[in-house]
Amino acid sequence: MTREPGLTTSAGVLRLAHPGARWLSTGWDGGFVGADAAYNVSVPTGFDRTDLDAYIEVRRREAGFDAEGPALLTGVEMRHARAARSGSVTAVVTAGVSNPAALPPTGDETATLEADVGEYDPGTVNVLLSTTRALSDGALASLLSTAIEAKTATLLAETGFPGTTTDAAVVGCDSSGEAAPFAGSATPTGAAARACVRDALRASLRSRYPDGEIPKSVADAEYGVSTDHAVEVFSVRSHE
Repeated sequence: MTREPGLTTSAGVLRLAHPGARWLSTGWDGGFVGADAAYNVSVPTGFDRTDLDAYIEVRRREAGFDAEGPALLTGVEMRHARAARSGSVTAVVTAGVSNPAALPPTGDETATLEADVGEYDPGTVNVLLSTTRALSDGALASLLSTAIEAKTATLLAETGFPGTTTDAAVVGCDSSGEAAPFAGSATPTGAAARACVRDALRASLRSRYPDGEIPKSVADAEYGVSTDHAVEVFSVRSHE
């Protein structure tokens, strides 16, 4: 039986509940895991804890959430979280861009990495997404790629940056749902994921920056990096 995901926030913790789901996370202690929920946790300015497993467990329990599951951390308050649903997909996003990660096109061999990273970067674009469809591990990885692609495209359009230095995502699927062999952008699941991430991200940005005070450049941001490394580009030899 398909189980619909549900969203709740409490004490600075957001829970995307999806009983029996299988998740893939790029966050702390990420990878594939089976769990009844995934979480997004707002942390205070100056956050410097390194015992993240213990910290996440304490925050989760203080919020009244018993189920273990993958968790992301962010300096963005959960009041700025925005969710979207389309078809089989539910997504929720928190967006802060005080620590943008620019990737300018460059061929300058003298270019260097410019960085001003503080004790904690209080930005981060975090994406939690789940589908009621059943996906293989490969298709779930494809769904993660699809969601991140949508995040990147939306951020570029809205801010000029492809991401921040601390972005993360968790995607999940329902093993008891109707099987979907693929989750790329041309599939119903992938298309729904793209639209949900786009619109939830745009809404979260509007909430976080109601006056449009998004940094115009890395230099204007409180923190951030511009990746200007010089690289060697080469062709691949054929053994034919």
